[in-house]
Amino acid sequence: MNEEDALPVIQDEIVAPGAPWSARLQRGRVLRIVDLEGEQGVDFLCYDAADPSERYYAPNTIKKSGTLRLTTGHALYSDRGRPLFTIVADTCGHHDTIAGCCSAPSNAMLYGVEDAPGCRENFLTALAEHGLGWTDIVPNVNFFCAVPIHEEGRLAERTFVDGPSRPGDHVDLRAERDVLAIVSNCPQVNNPAAGGRPSPIRIQILGG
Repeated sequence: MNEEDALPVIQDEIVAPGAPWSARLQRGRVLRIVDLEGEQGVDFLCYDAADPSERYYAPNTIKKSGTLRLTTGHALYSDRGRPLFTIVADTCGHHDTIAGCCSAPSNAMLYGVEDAPGCRENFLTALAEHGLGWTDIVPNVNFFCAVPIHEEGRLAERTFVDGPSRPGDHVDLRAERDVLAIVSNCPQVNNPAAGGRPSPIRIQILGG
């Protein structure tokens, strides 16, 4: 049992396969994302709640952590070099920082599939509830997703490989300031990011 397990549950929701989710979290509270059935990719963005023009920034996060694969102890940094969340627990260990989100245009580009909305469309739905939109989407974190990097920086042929998470795997993120969290429970069926069969996830907010 880790420290976060002792925190009271403030909010507890099941997010349907392929659905968006969002919430504001106060500093010090913990966002827990649980992959209920395994092999489910979860796309994630975050912003400073008071000023959403400050948002998650992959280059700062990667440079500070010194790795493309985030896990316990790593922080998600903003474009102003300040931590928004810190990963305080992680039972999976595979979280992608480089491949970004799927979308209807990228599904057409990569797989020749038309009219197949993805995580970008989910992000737009969730962001609209907070007065944000297309230009507020930046390269995101993909929780429970593996993107192998081969010699000379070459990516795997399919970019994502089979989902590495097992049923019940979770990641806990502690808010380092008041933040806005945006989630897309990936609807992807054209690559292995969601195991070919999108499944529900559980999201909890923990804290005093």
